[in-house]
Amino acid sequence: MTINAATPRQWNQSTSKAYVDPYGKKNASDNVSAPSHYTASNIECIDYLEDNLGPGFEYFLEGNVKKYLHRFRLKHSEIEDLRKARWYLDRLISHISQED
Repeated sequence: MTINAATPRQWNQSTSKAYVDPYGKKNASDNVSAPSHYTASNIECIDYLEDNLGPGFEYFLEGNVKKYLHRFRLKHSEIEDLRKARWYLDRLISHISQED
């Protein structure tokens, strides 16, 4: 499956199983791709937001990319926030790719 062919749900499932850091750290923290507090119910929070926000979902994703890039140097784990920014950017790319 390629990122361009995957649905958001497929992309979430594929990345939540075993996140591999492009810099060689295997099985990096699931706090990036599938935090337990986001997947505790029957529907993942991000899927609910996509359904609920409609066209505004793209702005939500963009805002989260900007948020994590803005404050990554101020928190205990710079790398984790950079991974979160990348996760939201990948989701935004996937979302926009589906529309084309």
